[in-house]
Order: sequence, then structure tokens, then C-alpha cells
Amino acid sequence: MRHFGHIAPEERQRLFHREPGEFDADSPARVLAAALGATLYSPATRERLADDIVKQVGRGVVSMVLCLEDSIDDAEVVGAEENLVGQFTDLAGRPDVELPLLFIRVRFPEQIPDLVRRLGPAVRRLSGFVLPKFTEDRGIAFLEALTAAEAASGRRLFAMPVLESPELMYRETRVDALQGIAHTVDKYRDRVLALRLGVTDFCSSYALRRPPDMTAYDVQIVASVIADVVNVLGRADGTGFTVTGPVWEYFRVQERMFKPQLRTSPFLANRAVDLRESLIEHALDGLLREISLDHANGLLGKTCIHPSHVLPVHALSVVSHEEYGDAQDILRPERGGGGVLRSASRNKMNEVKPHRAWAERVLQRAEVFGVAREDIGFVDLLAAGLPD
Repeated sequence: MRHFGHIAPEERQRLFHREPGEFDADSPARVLAAALGATLYSPATRERLADDIVKQVGRGVVSMVLCLEDSIDDAEVVGAEENLVGQFTDLAGRPDVELPLLFIRVRFPEQIPDLVRRLGPAVRRLSGFVLPKFTEDRGIAFLEALTAAEAASGRRLFAMPVLESPELMYRETRVDALQGIAHTVDKYRDRVLALRLGVTDFCSSYALRRPPDMTAYDVQIVASVIADVVNVLGRADGTGFTVTGPVWEYFRVQERMFKPQLRTSPFLANRAVDLRESLIEHALDGLLREISLDHANGLLGKTCIHPSHVLPVHALSVVSHEEYGDAQDILRPERGGGGVLRSASRNKMNEVKPHRAWAERVLQRAEVFGVAREDIGFVDLLAAGLPD
């Protein structure tokens, strides 16, 4: 699979200076962590789940979470587990069908080995598990269960812990909670693909819900948690992990208090005014701003609950031609001694030593999301990726 693989090859050639690279469920963890992109959540109760998964691949989805936790009622868990086993068996019977990376969000550690056992040979379609309300105490049991299930099945399985517990919100417990989580995930580093932020649960601790006119970063108590999570768990010194962005809850807005957050000029230049109006109507202007802030704050990828959110996440994850040129300049072997240079675009300073980690991360993103041509912007990528 590859990002933007759902559009025609000739269209990709028009859009990309360097096309997104191919990857699959057996690719190195480093590649998969960067490639997750918009991870689409779906309740595990859906009767036509297998067909839905195949359909989403045609819309550009490369990772999905099938949820047995908060998205379904407590009374539905047993039936949802049975449904998952049946749907994975169905997918296993379609060997030539391309699938996204598939993860199951469980409630309890015991579900992991039980589901792997019940899946049998169909486990080859599974990439791992999402671990809810992850703390040091809860996390060890989940990760030990995953390690045991992996050994029993012979299938590499990844964990994606969700950081959403009240201990991370409360000032008096946050530092200890983060240090405990850091110790736990470091011990199981080979199994942890990425860390996910559960901002809806963070807001719940204070009876908050951000409106569609605002991003997670406008809710200061939430922004402070994101900053501390990245501070402790997202470092670029080799100890950090990929941390993904929070969910965007909206997909249609009835009434606005504030002006839309999308400038008109990029859409006028591309004759895409109708696209701008559609994005605003579906609250995606707020999503686009939040994605940009995710990147600025060290997050990559995003939890999504609606298919319309996938393309904006991927379009804004493509490396611009200018970013790519700056990163390559910074990482040239002859720059090993450091120094300062003017960017090729003549609009910024590139300082080799401080910007090296940024440049390395840009090239990692370019590997999976590609590099846009010099005259291609996010509006072009959005327009090209929309279904006919």
C-alpha cells in the first residue's frame, strides 16, 4: 500500500516530485509508525465490517482501528468479539485484496490472547492492538498479554497505547504518570508502534468539549497535557516515540460563531472555491488548522472518526518541495561541522546543528507521504484525492 495509492499513477506523477513510498504490514516499525496517517476508527459491531474495510482502502485509508471499547455499549462486547472473528476470517479468505493496517482496540488485557487464539490463521490480517487508558500499572498487563499472544501465534503484533487517563490531566500526578509510562513503553520498545492521545477523555475530566471553531490547542488545559506528553515521550534523542494527534469530533457544522479559518487566496489560485466552501460546511477548516498545529507541536498522524477526515490529514502530511530542499541541504555530508546557510528559497536561515533532527524527521515523512512538486500545494492534493 501507499499514501495516495487510490489515485491514478499519472496524477501522482503530476503532483509529486518524489512519490509516496510503498509499505505493508511487514515493513519496519520505523516506517509503519510514520506511515499511520489518518487512523480511522470503526465500531467492531458493524455487520459488513469486512466490506467497509475494503471500501475505505479505495478512499485512501491505510490504517484502521476496530473498536471493542468506548464506541460500543458494554452489553455488545461479546457479540462484537464474535463479529470481529467472523469478519477477519472473511478478510483472510480474500488473499488478493489490499487491506489497511488493522488494529483492535480492546478493553482488558485478557482479550488479547483470547482474540488471537480465536482468530487462528486469520491473525495474519491483524497488525496489533490499541491499549486504552494506558498507565504504568495497567500497561504492563496489556503489554505482557500482547507479547504472549505474539509468541503463541508467530505473528508480529504491535501495541498502540492510548494516553487518556485522569492521572495525566491532574497537575499533581502528571509527572509521575508520564515517567511511569515512559519506563513501561521503553521496556517494550520493540512492540510499541506509536502513542495515541485520548483528548476526548482529557476533556471529560473537566466537563469540557471543544467547539468546532476551536482546536485542541485552544483548550489550554488540554494543550498543556499535549506539551508534556511530547516533552517526555516524543523526544528526538532516540528515546522518543511517534505521538499521534487527537481526534477531530465534527463532520458538519450547523451554525458558526467565528469566521472560517481557511484563507480564500490558495483556493482562488487553484480555481477551487467550491472545495473551500465544502470544507467549511463540513467543519474541516478547523481540522486543517488542528493538523497544522499537530505538526508544529511534534505530532504525526491523527485519530479519525469519519472518512472525510482522512484526505486532509494526508494532504497536510505531504512534505512540501521547500521543506524537502531545506532538509537535504542541512543533511549534506559536508555540513557535518555545523554552520548557518541561507535556504534555497531565500526566505529563512537553516542552522545545521539545531535543525538536523527536524531535517531527519522531514525525510522520514517524505519516505511515506512523498514530496510535492514545487508548484503543488495542499489544495491541489485535496482536490486530486477527492472521490469522483
